[in-house]
Amino acid sequence: MAEANDKKKVLAVEDDLFLKELLAGKLSDDEFDVSYAATGEDALELADSEKPDIILLDILLPGMSGFEVLEKLKADEGTKDIPVVILSNFGQTEDIEKGKSLGAVDFLVKANNSLDAIVEKVREVASGEQS
Repeated sequence: MAEANDKKKVLAVEDDLFLKELLAGKLSDDEFDVSYAATGEDALELADSEKPDIILLDILLPGMSGFEVLEKLKADEGTKDIPVVILSNFGQTEDIEKGKSLGAVDFLVKANNSLDAIVEKVREVASGEQS
């Protein structure tokens, strides 16, 4: 149905190799063109050069935190409109509120969401179905 170049681009920012591999398999099996970054610095470079349709962002990253990455993405004219979904093990109310106040469209706690639920959220946000 969709041409290969019509695939939605997803940037997954995740330093956990095991989860990265699971996400890669699940998202790539679906209708997404996925790229990965393991650090905040790499995430900012890829977001700027690839202009993904959605960014899945972990909070706990080596060096720059996901919150810092989110702040920089939203402050940059070239990346500020890319929807960001935080995918983290942090699930405290303060973390969720901070993520959303910095501009994330949603906050998914890894332990509370299956891979299928994560893919469904990516599909929803990438297609513009979420306000």
